[in-house]
Amino acid sequence: MKFRQLGASPLRLSEIGYGASRIGDLGSVLDCEAVLEAVWDCGIRYFDTAPGYGLGLSERRLGDFLRTQERSSYVLSTKVGKILTPVGGRPSNVMPFDIAYDYSYEGVMRSFEFSMARLGLSSIDILLADDLEAPTLGRADYRRHLAKFLESGVKALDELKANGDIAAFGIGVNDVGVCLDVMQRAKLDCIMLTGRYTLIDRTAGTRLLGLCQRTATPLIVAGILNGGTLLEENAERDVSDPLAPFAKTAQEIARESGVNLASAALQFPLANSSVASALLGTTDAQRIKGLVAGIKEPIPDHVWSRFNSVALN
Repeated sequence: MKFRQLGASPLRLSEIGYGASRIGDLGSVLDCEAVLEAVWDCGIRYFDTAPGYGLGLSERRLGDFLRTQERSSYVLSTKVGKILTPVGGRPSNVMPFDIAYDYSYEGVMRSFEFSMARLGLSSIDILLADDLEAPTLGRADYRRHLAKFLESGVKALDELKANGDIAAFGIGVNDVGVCLDVMQRAKLDCIMLTGRYTLIDRTAGTRLLGLCQRTATPLIVAGILNGGTLLEENAERDVSDPLAPFAKTAQEIARESGVNLASAALQFPLANSSVASALLGTTDAQRIKGLVAGIKEPIPDHVWSRFNSVALN
């Protein structure tokens, strides 16, 4: 496994990381342990989680696993902006919390403290403001929460970094416009972008990638398989999805060229020097090994040219 420097921070990320969102939904702790063991055995040493994943269960399960490893041997990121508040009346198999959005100074500090408790670890390396975007919050609430974040949330992150509690901070979103907006108004150490710099969706485009390069802001890319679409067995998708024709064409190119589509999906973002890590999120212990092995699959230039000609830009 190769490692990449996270900008000016002291952190080096495995170029393939693991997004632990779905381990919060696994019914069995043993299943979760098997997945994380397989991830570790593949050489992955960067792990991402969030309070909202499984309403705290992802952080708890990931923390339980990482406590068995040397703390200096991995990099961990989690999110701020969503506070878990206790509620009653939930089924016994669901964590008894609701989510309250808070990107203020107090909200960031509370979220950090709660995450430390759930993880049960001595430190967190990276904090990302989670889902700070209009598509998630609605336009009016986005403007309100963004103002709070820029006014005081960034100050909290700066303090945590200055005190050595974290090594880097940024935002974790699905929207390119938000990245451009926030990067012009706050100094971030990194950005995590989901589903917008992939083999079939290039809407991150030259504007964001160019800004990342000019400001030396590394990009962590999540959702590289576009929700599993770029796995060979998942060729079908909702025809109303705007990515459906692009996914279908990519499947055809891969089949005609004898190339594994998931391998191309993994290699694509990592070809850009601004990308620090690309995240996988499967909870299939056997599949993770095959996906990671795909980083070494040779893909001819003419096949890349075909993929490049049909992506959404």
